[in-house]
Amino acid sequence: MIKQKTLRKRTKHTGATSQQKNLSIQFSLDGFSFCITDSESKSVLSYTAYNFEKTLSSPEQLLEKVIAIFADDPDLQTEFDKVYAIHQNNLSTVVPEVLFDRNDLLPYLNYTVKTLQTDFIIFDELPVIQANTVYIPYVNVNNFIFQNFGEFEFQHHSTVLIDKLIASSKDLIQETCFFVHVTASSMDIVVIREEQLLLCNTFDYQTKEDFIYYILFVAEQLQLDPESVPVTFLGNITKEDPRYQITYEFVRTLNFIRSTTRFFEREDDIKNHQTYLLLN
Repeated sequence: MIKQKTLRKRTKHTGATSQQKNLSIQFSLDGFSFCITDSESKSVLSYTAYNFEKTLSSPEQLLEKVIAIFADDPDLQTEFDKVYAIHQNNLSTVVPEVLFDRNDLLPYLNYTVKTLQTDFIIFDELPVIQANTVYIPYVNVNNFIFQNFGEFEFQHHSTVLIDKLIASSKDLIQETCFFVHVTASSMDIVVIREEQLLLCNTFDYQTKEDFIYYILFVAEQLQLDPESVPVTFLGNITKEDPRYQITYEFVRTLNFIRSTTRFFEREDDIKNHQTYLLLN
Protein backbone atom coordinates (compact mmCIF):
# COMPACT_ATOMS: atom_id res chain seq x y z
CA MET A 1 0.00 0.00 0.00
CA ILE A 2 2.68 2.50 1.05
CA LYS A 3 5.99 2.48 -0.75
CA GLN A 4 7.97 3.86 2.16
CA LYS A 5 7.85 6.01 5.20
CA THR A 6 10.36 8.63 4.15
CA LEU A 7 11.16 9.71 7.66
CA ARG A 8 10.19 9.35 11.27
CA LYS A 9 12.15 11.62 13.56
CA ARG A 10 11.73 12.49 17.21
CA THR A 11 13.77 15.03 19.10
CA LYS A 12 16.06 13.58 21.75
CA HIS A 13 15.87 16.77 23.75
CA THR A 14 12.49 18.35 23.12
CA GLY A 15 12.31 21.12 25.69
CA ALA A 16 8.63 20.23 26.10
CA THR A 17 6.94 21.97 28.99
CA SER A 18 3.52 20.28 28.98
CA GLN A 19 1.87 16.98 28.31
CA GLN A 20 -0.53 18.58 25.84
CA LYS A 21 0.34 18.13 22.19
CA ASN A 22 -0.83 19.58 18.89
CA LEU A 23 -1.13 17.60 15.67
CA SER A 24 -0.62 19.10 12.20
CA ILE A 25 -1.42 16.99 9.13
CA GLN A 26 -0.73 17.51 5.44
CA PHE A 27 -2.22 15.15 2.86
CA SER A 28 -2.57 14.83 -0.89
CA LEU A 29 -2.98 12.14 -3.52
CA ASP A 30 0.83 11.74 -3.40
CA GLY A 31 1.34 11.22 0.31
CA PHE A 32 0.60 11.93 3.94
CA SER A 33 2.73 13.62 6.60
CA PHE A 34 2.24 14.91 10.09
CA CYS A 35 4.10 16.61 12.90
CA ILE A 36 3.47 16.74 16.64
CA THR A 37 4.36 19.82 18.66
CA ASP A 38 4.28 20.70 22.34
CA SER A 39 1.24 22.89 22.99
CA GLU A 40 3.02 25.34 25.29
CA SER A 41 6.58 25.56 24.02
CA LYS A 42 5.58 25.04 20.33
CA SER A 43 8.69 22.90 19.90
CA VAL A 44 8.51 20.10 17.35
CA LEU A 45 8.44 16.70 19.02
CA SER A 46 8.20 14.42 15.99
CA TYR A 47 7.72 14.40 12.24
CA THR A 48 6.59 11.50 10.06
CA ALA A 49 6.10 11.37 6.28
CA TYR A 50 4.68 8.69 4.02
CA ASN A 51 5.08 8.49 0.24
CA PHE A 52 2.52 6.57 -1.77
CA GLU A 53 3.87 4.26 -4.43
CA LYS A 54 1.98 6.18 -7.11
CA THR A 55 -0.33 9.15 -7.26
CA LEU A 56 -3.83 8.10 -6.25
CA SER A 57 -6.74 8.61 -8.59
CA SER A 58 -9.52 9.55 -6.18
CA PRO A 59 -10.36 10.91 -2.71
CA GLU A 60 -11.79 7.47 -1.91
CA GLN A 61 -8.37 5.87 -2.39
CA LEU A 62 -6.82 8.61 -0.26
CA LEU A 63 -9.23 7.86 2.56
CA GLU A 64 -8.28 4.18 2.44
CA LYS A 65 -4.60 5.12 2.82
CA VAL A 66 -5.33 7.54 5.67
CA ILE A 67 -7.41 4.98 7.56
CA ALA A 68 -4.63 2.41 7.21
CA ILE A 69 -1.98 4.88 8.42
CA PHE A 70 -4.03 5.88 11.45
CA ALA A 71 -4.60 2.23 12.31
CA ASP A 72 -0.89 1.38 12.03
CA ASP A 73 0.87 4.45 13.43
CA PRO A 74 0.87 4.62 17.26
CA ASP A 75 1.72 8.34 17.23
CA LEU A 76 -1.74 9.02 15.81
CA GLN A 77 -3.55 6.88 18.34
CA THR A 78 -3.64 9.44 21.13
CA GLU A 79 -5.43 12.61 22.15
CA PHE A 80 -4.32 16.06 21.02
CA ASP A 81 -5.03 19.52 22.33
CA LYS A 82 -5.47 20.91 18.82
CA VAL A 83 -5.59 19.36 15.34
CA TYR A 84 -4.87 21.24 12.11
CA ALA A 85 -4.97 19.85 8.56
CA ILE A 86 -3.70 21.07 5.19
CA HIS A 87 -5.57 19.89 2.08
CA GLN A 88 -3.19 19.72 -0.86
CA ASN A 89 -4.89 19.50 -4.27
CA ASN A 90 -5.39 21.48 -7.48
CA LEU A 91 -9.11 22.09 -6.85
CA SER A 92 -8.77 25.75 -5.96
CA THR A 93 -8.57 29.32 -7.17
CA VAL A 94 -7.74 32.68 -5.59
CA VAL A 95 -10.44 35.36 -5.80
CA PRO A 96 -9.83 39.05 -4.98
CA GLU A 97 -12.02 40.36 -2.16
CA VAL A 98 -13.63 43.00 -4.41
CA LEU A 99 -14.98 40.24 -6.69
CA PHE A 100 -15.89 37.78 -3.96
CA ASP A 101 -19.37 36.57 -3.03
CA ARG A 102 -19.23 34.03 -0.21
CA ASN A 103 -22.78 32.93 -0.97
CA ASP A 104 -22.03 31.82 -4.53
CA LEU A 105 -18.71 29.96 -4.66
CA LEU A 106 -19.28 27.49 -7.49
CA PRO A 107 -18.77 29.91 -10.43
CA TYR A 108 -15.22 30.73 -9.29
CA LEU A 109 -14.09 27.13 -9.77
CA ASN A 110 -15.99 26.43 -12.99
CA TYR A 111 -13.31 28.14 -15.07
CA THR A 112 -10.47 25.86 -13.98
CA VAL A 113 -11.93 22.83 -12.16
CA LYS A 114 -14.43 20.20 -13.23
CA THR A 115 -17.11 20.54 -10.57
CA LEU A 116 -20.31 18.78 -9.64
CA GLN A 117 -23.39 20.30 -8.07
CA THR A 118 -22.85 17.99 -5.12
CA ASP A 119 -19.30 19.23 -4.44
CA PHE A 120 -18.73 20.88 -1.08
CA ILE A 121 -16.97 24.18 -1.75
CA ILE A 122 -15.43 26.33 0.94
CA PHE A 123 -13.02 29.26 1.20
CA ASP A 124 -10.08 30.48 3.28
CA GLU A 125 -9.55 34.15 3.92
CA LEU A 126 -6.27 35.64 2.71
CA PRO A 127 -6.19 39.09 4.31
CA VAL A 128 -2.51 39.55 3.46
CA ILE A 129 -3.54 40.09 -0.18
CA GLN A 130 -7.22 40.98 0.37
CA ALA A 131 -8.39 37.81 -1.34
CA ASN A 132 -9.88 34.39 -0.66
CA THR A 133 -8.92 30.85 -1.63
CA VAL A 134 -11.97 29.01 -2.96
CA TYR A 135 -11.52 25.23 -3.02
CA ILE A 136 -12.96 21.74 -2.72
CA PRO A 137 -11.59 19.95 0.36
CA TYR A 138 -11.37 16.19 0.75
CA VAL A 139 -14.61 15.97 2.72
CA ASN A 140 -14.29 12.25 3.38
CA VAL A 141 -10.88 12.71 5.00
CA ASN A 142 -12.20 15.66 7.01
CA ASN A 143 -15.04 13.47 8.28
CA PHE A 144 -12.58 10.77 9.31
CA ILE A 145 -10.40 13.25 11.20
CA PHE A 146 -13.48 14.66 12.93
CA GLN A 147 -14.54 11.16 13.98
CA ASN A 148 -11.12 10.64 15.55
CA PHE A 149 -10.47 14.01 17.17
CA GLY A 150 -13.61 16.12 17.11
CA GLU A 151 -13.44 19.73 15.94
CA PHE A 152 -10.30 20.79 14.08
CA GLU A 153 -9.09 23.53 11.76
CA PHE A 154 -8.13 23.06 8.12
CA GLN A 155 -6.92 25.13 5.18
CA HIS A 156 -6.00 24.67 1.55
CA HIS A 157 -2.29 24.37 0.87
CA SER A 158 -2.27 27.36 -1.47
CA THR A 159 -3.58 29.57 1.34
CA VAL A 160 -0.70 28.48 3.56
CA LEU A 161 1.76 28.80 0.68
CA ILE A 162 0.77 32.33 -0.31
CA ASP A 163 0.64 33.56 3.27
CA LYS A 164 4.10 32.17 4.13
CA LEU A 165 5.77 33.15 0.85
CA ILE A 166 4.63 36.76 1.00
CA ALA A 167 6.07 36.96 4.50
CA SER A 168 9.27 35.29 3.27
CA SER A 169 9.60 37.64 0.28
CA LYS A 170 10.03 40.61 2.63
CA ASP A 171 13.49 39.31 3.51
CA LEU A 172 14.63 38.84 -0.10
CA ILE A 173 16.51 41.55 -1.94
CA GLN A 174 15.05 40.94 -5.40
CA GLU A 175 12.00 42.88 -6.54
CA THR A 176 10.31 39.84 -8.10
CA CYS A 177 10.25 36.53 -6.22
CA PHE A 178 9.63 33.37 -8.26
CA PHE A 179 8.80 30.37 -6.03
CA VAL A 180 8.25 26.77 -7.11
CA HIS A 181 6.72 24.36 -4.60
CA VAL A 182 7.36 20.79 -5.77
CA THR A 183 5.49 17.54 -5.10
CA ALA A 184 5.81 14.15 -6.78
CA SER A 185 3.25 14.93 -9.49
CA SER A 186 2.45 18.64 -9.30
CA MET A 187 4.11 22.02 -8.87
CA ASP A 188 2.82 25.30 -7.49
CA ILE A 189 4.33 28.39 -9.04
CA VAL A 190 3.94 31.54 -6.96
CA VAL A 191 5.25 34.89 -8.19
CA ILE A 192 5.34 37.87 -5.83
CA ARG A 193 6.43 41.42 -6.52
CA GLU A 194 6.78 43.96 -3.72
CA GLU A 195 4.61 41.83 -1.44
CA GLN A 196 1.85 41.65 -4.05
CA LEU A 197 0.76 38.34 -5.58
CA LEU A 198 1.22 38.26 -9.36
CA LEU A 199 0.42 34.60 -9.89
CA CYS A 200 -0.36 31.39 -8.02
CA ASN A 201 -1.05 28.34 -10.16
CA THR A 202 -0.76 24.58 -9.86
CA PHE A 203 0.46 22.45 -12.76
CA ASP A 204 0.43 18.66 -12.99
CA TYR A 205 3.51 17.20 -14.65
CA GLN A 206 4.89 13.77 -15.56
CA THR A 207 8.42 14.40 -16.83
CA LYS A 208 11.28 16.76 -16.07
CA GLU A 209 10.61 18.33 -19.49
CA ASP A 210 7.05 19.14 -18.38
CA PHE A 211 8.52 20.60 -15.22
CA ILE A 212 10.84 23.08 -16.90
CA TYR A 213 8.23 23.90 -19.55
CA TYR A 214 5.84 25.30 -16.94
CA ILE A 215 8.56 27.35 -15.27
CA LEU A 216 9.62 28.90 -18.58
CA PHE A 217 5.99 29.33 -19.68
CA VAL A 218 5.12 31.33 -16.57
CA ALA A 219 8.28 33.40 -16.91
CA GLU A 220 7.40 34.20 -20.51
CA GLN A 221 3.79 35.12 -19.68
CA LEU A 222 4.93 37.49 -16.95
CA GLN A 223 7.78 38.83 -19.11
CA LEU A 224 10.43 37.65 -16.66
CA ASP A 225 13.97 36.90 -17.79
CA PRO A 226 15.30 33.55 -16.44
CA GLU A 227 18.77 35.03 -16.71
CA SER A 228 18.00 37.67 -14.11
CA VAL A 229 15.10 36.43 -11.94
CA PRO A 230 16.12 33.77 -9.39
CA VAL A 231 13.92 30.71 -8.88
CA THR A 232 13.46 29.56 -5.29
CA PHE A 233 12.49 25.94 -4.67
CA LEU A 234 10.67 24.40 -1.76
CA GLY A 235 9.06 21.01 -1.28
CA ASN A 236 10.13 17.65 -2.66
CA ILE A 237 13.29 18.55 -4.59
CA THR A 238 17.06 18.54 -3.99
CA LYS A 239 20.15 19.56 -5.98
CA GLU A 240 20.62 15.95 -7.12
CA ASP A 241 17.10 15.80 -8.55
CA PRO A 242 16.75 15.65 -12.39
CA ARG A 243 14.09 18.38 -12.12
CA TYR A 244 16.61 20.66 -10.45
CA GLN A 245 19.30 19.78 -12.97
CA ILE A 246 17.16 20.58 -16.02
CA THR A 247 16.01 23.86 -14.46
CA TYR A 248 19.64 24.83 -13.91
CA GLU A 249 20.21 24.56 -17.66
CA PHE A 250 17.76 27.41 -18.28
CA VAL A 251 17.71 29.51 -15.10
CA ARG A 252 20.87 31.29 -13.98
CA THR A 253 20.15 31.41 -10.23
CA LEU A 254 18.46 28.65 -8.21
CA ASN A 255 17.88 28.76 -4.47
CA PHE A 256 16.14 26.77 -1.76
CA ILE A 257 13.85 28.66 0.55
CA ARG A 258 15.17 29.53 3.99
CA SER A 259 13.14 27.78 6.63
CA THR A 260 12.79 29.02 10.18
CA THR A 261 12.75 25.47 11.53
CA ARG A 262 16.02 23.79 12.46
CA PHE A 263 14.47 20.39 13.02
CA PHE A 264 16.36 18.69 10.19
CA GLU A 265 19.62 20.61 10.28
CA ARG A 266 21.71 17.48 10.86
CA GLU A 267 19.71 15.17 8.62
CA ASP A 268 21.04 13.77 5.34
CA ASP A 269 17.80 12.29 4.02
CA ILE A 270 15.54 15.35 4.32
CA LYS A 271 16.06 19.11 4.28
CA ASN A 272 14.16 21.88 6.02
CA HIS A 273 12.84 23.31 2.74
CA GLN A 274 11.08 20.01 2.02
CA THR A 275 8.73 20.39 4.99
CA TYR A 276 8.13 24.14 4.62
CA LEU A 277 4.32 24.05 4.59
CA LEU A 278 3.96 21.86 7.65
CA LEU A 279 6.86 22.87 9.88
CA ASN A 280 7.96 26.41 9.01
